[in-house]
Amino acid sequence: MPGRSRAEREALERQNGAIMALFEGAGFDHIAPDIIQPADIFLERSGEDIRARTFVFTDPAGAEMCLRPDLTVPACRYHLSHVEPPSRESRYCYCGSAFRHEASSPQEFTQAGLEWFAASDAVAAEARILKLTIGALEAAGLTKFHVTLGDLGLFSALLEDTAMPARWRRRLQHHFWRPAAFRDLLENFSAKREVRRTSISGLIDRIDETNGLAVVEAELASRNLALAGGRDATEIAARLAEKAADRREQPLAGGKAERLNAYLAIATEAASAEAALARIEGGKRFAGARDYFARRIFEMEELGLNPRRFQFAAAFGRELEYYTGFTFQIEAGTPLGRIAVAGGGRYDNLLSDMGAPMKVPAVGCAIHTDRLRAVLS
Repeated sequence: MPGRSRAEREALERQNGAIMALFEGAGFDHIAPDIIQPADIFLERSGEDIRARTFVFTDPAGAEMCLRPDLTVPACRYHLSHVEPPSRESRYCYCGSAFRHEASSPQEFTQAGLEWFAASDAVAAEARILKLTIGALEAAGLTKFHVTLGDLGLFSALLEDTAMPARWRRRLQHHFWRPAAFRDLLENFSAKREVRRTSISGLIDRIDETNGLAVVEAELASRNLALAGGRDATEIAARLAEKAADRREQPLAGGKAERLNAYLAIATEAASAEAALARIEGGKRFAGARDYFARRIFEMEELGLNPRRFQFAAAFGRELEYYTGFTFQIEAGTPLGRIAVAGGGRYDNLLSDMGAPMKVPAVGCAIHTDRLRAVLS
């Protein structure tokens, strides 16, 4: 970014001031999380796109640090350091710089957002976060925008209701954000293919659920091979045991893959999505997730939102892999097409992944205020 003129700075400050006034007026505590952060959770949980664009460096003590690529994780760290127990309901807002690599140059941009931890009514909190995000964009002057909703909770529930090995379920969940890889993986699980013999096929054939480590250690010793690539013998054995188990596993049967693909193909007006979801044959968990989805739509309507203006896409999950349920993205139109100016969703596992002794329900949003300013001007 080449920098801003005085007029540009003042315009951005006025816009961001209007956004923050709305957030603070709604009862969210204005915090300022640290800019320099431990890199671990960003690199482990944020997703490939963010990982590849994060500024990472090593401090004098040898710890891996980064310039924050977004403010959700820093807000979580703030909460964990200031609130005891972490499961106490807390609401925060913020507005500050974030940093990412771009193809041609480094990028510093301003992000305003909300984080709501341990809300007493989770579904009402989701609707409220969406309402406040839209209200903030409107307070800044945006009048025309497109809203896309997703729900990873529906996908997870349908996956749990689909009989398959737990390791397959885990891998499909991991690849939700990579559509091509997901399709290839599901196809592999659904079709019995001829096993392609490789240099380690004989080793895999000798491994079962109980002997993997012994087989790997014996193989390394017999060939006088040293470990490389950062993996120890236990990790290698676990990976080969999965490959061996996959070879012995029967393919998915009874239209299971077709059912998952049919769900992911749903793209419709949010208010009409329940009819499309009802055509998907799921089990108890999926029925519960559908009920939760319907309650969210009801809460949106109670707040004066119109879900008929929103699009629901079952395959939509945003670029951040820590989301676990409701997701949304708001785009503004430009002569070059739509660009995302805001988004958010539910991430119930992130605080426990960062060290909280219990799972803390969480939902939030972020507004890319520089993009918003560019659209408005």
